[in-house]
Amino acid sequence: MANVRLGVIGLGVQGGAYSGFLTEGKVKNMVLGAICDNDPAKKQLAEEKYPGVPFYDNYIEMLESGDVDAIVTCVPHYLHPEMGIEAIKRNIHALVEKPAGVYTKQVKELNDLAAAKPEVKFGIMFNQRTNPLYQKVKEIIDNGEIGTIRRTNWMITTWWRSQGYYDQSEWRATWGGEGGGVLVNQAPHQIDLLQWICGMPKKVYSNVKFGYQRDIVVEDEVTAVLDYGNGATGVFITCTHDIIGTDRFEILGDKGKIVVDGSKKVSIKRLVKPENEMSLTMDIRDVMRSVMGGNPGEIYSEEVIEFNSVWGAQHISVMENFAAAILEDTPLLAPGSDGINGVALANAIHLSSWLGKEVELPFDEELFLTELNKRIAEENKYPVKQ
Repeated sequence: MANVRLGVIGLGVQGGAYSGFLTEGKVKNMVLGAICDNDPAKKQLAEEKYPGVPFYDNYIEMLESGDVDAIVTCVPHYLHPEMGIEAIKRNIHALVEKPAGVYTKQVKELNDLAAAKPEVKFGIMFNQRTNPLYQKVKEIIDNGEIGTIRRTNWMITTWWRSQGYYDQSEWRATWGGEGGGVLVNQAPHQIDLLQWICGMPKKVYSNVKFGYQRDIVVEDEVTAVLDYGNGATGVFITCTHDIIGTDRFEILGDKGKIVVDGSKKVSIKRLVKPENEMSLTMDIRDVMRSVMGGNPGEIYSEEVIEFNSVWGAQHISVMENFAAAILEDTPLLAPGSDGINGVALANAIHLSSWLGKEVELPFDEELFLTELNKRIAEENKYPVKQ
C-alpha cells in the first residue's frame, strides 16, 4: 500500500486532533480512512469537517468495511483492549491510546493475541517516548553514565482539573466508566516513562486519597513509595488539585544525578569518581571544603540541556512510526505490549491503598479485579468486569 488508511474510533478531542493531522497531510504515509463514533451528533460534524470520509456508528462494521488498514482507539479506557483485540483478529493494525486498559487481566488478552499475530502491528500512543528530553535521559541511564540507580523521585502535580471537568461526562471519574482517576487518566505517560527509563519496581506501598479535594469517587491524590528490590527506592506523587503544579523528576545514581524540570530542562551532574570511592578516599578536610563553598568541579561536571516542544509533534511522530512499521517493518518506538507495565504499576498503587499494605509485583490479578468490582458495584452505574 502507498499510504496507511487509519480509522479513528471516537471523534472527541484526541480523535479530532488525529483526524485533523491526517487531513492536513501532517502524517507521512498515513491518511484518514474512516471515522467511527456512536454519538449521532458526531456524524454531522464529521461530514462538515471531513467531507467524503466514510463514517460509521459501529466500529466492527468499520473494521470489516475495507476502508481501513489500521485503527486508533480514542475511547474510554475499558474499550482499548476490546477494540484492539477485534482489530487484530481481522488483521487490522491497532494503535491504542494510553492506558492500554484498566486492569492487567484484560490487557494480557490483547498482548497474547498480538504476540500470536506478529505480522499485525500493535502500538500504543506513548507519545512522550518520542520527546527528545526523555530519550536523552533514557540514553544516559542505559549507557551507565550516572551508574546504578539508588533513588527516583517524580512529583508531577501539573494536572489541575476543576470540578466542572469531572461533571462534564457521566462516565468520567467513575470506577465502572473510567476505571480510576489521575492514575488512569492524566498520569499514565509519566508512569510509563518512569518504568521505561528506570525499570519496574518489585514492591509498592501507597497512600491514595479518593475524592480528597473533588466530589468524585476515584483518586485525585497519590503518593507511592517504590522498592526496586536492590536497595533502590522511589517516590511517585501526583494529583489533580494543585493549581500551581510541579513537574520535577530526579534520578540519583552512584555516579551522578539527573534532574528534569518542567519536562523542558534536564540537568546532568556526573561525578568525577563514584560516590563510594569518594567516601573511602576523602578525609574530613576534603569533605568540609566540598560542602562549604568549595569548587564543585572537583566533585562533578554539569551539563544542562533545554528542549522546546511543539504541540502535536510527538503524537505525529508516533503515528508516522506506526505507519513506517506497517509499510517498512520499522521497529515500533512504543510497542503495544509495553502498555501492560504502566497498567500493572497503576494497579499495584491502587491495590496497596485498598488493602492498606505493601504489594509485590506481579500481584494477584484476580484479587485486584475483585477489589475493583467491589467499587463498581458500590457505584451501581455500570456492570462489573470479567
